[in-house]
Amino acid sequence: MATQSKKQVGQDKKRHVALKVGNGSTSVRAGDDEAENKAKARKGALFLGAVVILYVLYLIFSGQMGQFVDALGRVDLGWVALGAVCYLSYFVFGVLAYAIAVYIDHDSPVGVRDLMSVEASGIFFGNLTPMMAGAVPSQIVRLTRTGLDVGEASATQFTRFIMFQFGVVLFAAIMLAAKVGFFFQTYGDIVLINLIVFGVHFLELAGLFVICLCPKFVMRVGNGLIRFFSRRGWLKNVDHWNEMVNVQVLEFSNAFMTAAKDLPSMGLTLLVTMLQLASFYMIPWFVLRAFGIEADFLNCLAAGSMVQMVATAVPLPGGTGGTEGSFFMFFGPMFGAANMSAGFIVWRILTFFAPTILSAPLLGLRSRNRSMSIYQRVERIKGRLLGTSKGSVRTVATVHPKRKK
Repeated sequence: MATQSKKQVGQDKKRHVALKVGNGSTSVRAGDDEAENKAKARKGALFLGAVVILYVLYLIFSGQMGQFVDALGRVDLGWVALGAVCYLSYFVFGVLAYAIAVYIDHDSPVGVRDLMSVEASGIFFGNLTPMMAGAVPSQIVRLTRTGLDVGEASATQFTRFIMFQFGVVLFAAIMLAAKVGFFFQTYGDIVLINLIVFGVHFLELAGLFVICLCPKFVMRVGNGLIRFFSRRGWLKNVDHWNEMVNVQVLEFSNAFMTAAKDLPSMGLTLLVTMLQLASFYMIPWFVLRAFGIEADFLNCLAAGSMVQMVATAVPLPGGTGGTEGSFFMFFGPMFGAANMSAGFIVWRILTFFAPTILSAPLLGLRSRNRSMSIYQRVERIKGRLLGTSKGSVRTVATVHPKRKK
């Protein structure tokens, strides 16, 4: 009885701390993070604008502008439109992956329009910040505006982030295993750079799984490091790191373990994520066809995954430098010298410039009717289709009165 009582008191203290964090200082910090993300996005937009100007100047002074214009004049817009449809599929699959996570929580106040805003926020702020660092904080802020507290929003986003990273690593592993001979035969030893980048992504994913599966170990190590660095004056804002280690690690682990109990939903989320990545990686194939170039579809899919792995490792907005270098390396032999510059511009418009611009208006989307969760709406539709009664539908406000409305 005494042991159980102490354990219960400890759990109550953790819940009290989590509630305090969710409703207090962390909310303020979420607003600060959003302001910081907007500032970084503005700087990123200016930086990328300067990059475009420099690229145009390079074409002019290198004498390639005529060749570039001639190549663009031969583009088949029908294939370009299909490439745009691929990116639209990427966006839809991203929203669907979030919807699966929300569906698991039967009484979540998050609606479909909210999730469209969340996905658009990840695209907009991710594209305009180095290494897509602004994507996750901006998406957490969007989720808090649906009625979730900061802890719930962070847990939802963290689980989605893990599944996305798992999909990226798994997709790249499959492509490397299927096409490793093609890579070395076509590109030589430079492919080793991609293998190193893949290893870094794999270690990053392994670290995320350690946090989720071994939270107490991570908390012990984290607290030890905090004490070590704080005693030597090497660590600033100790309270922030204490909160990260002692509250958020446990919240993230609990959220992931709760989601992992529903294996069919986790498997479906992974499948949707793989389809989302495939939609993005296949766009270069459509761009090649737009220039009248025949190419192996699977080779393009594999090369597209390698280009993105390198781009996400470059600490500049939009992966500038890494994106250009890796695209020219992997797709240069396919496009040829005459079409390379124009092909890159068309691909960059489809996968970066147009999505960044078009996602901005979607940031303000909000679901109007929050009286029913996505789960309840799906169940009602299933009941109508099957001709069965699902009984009275409970409102979100009734089930979770603590959540903001």
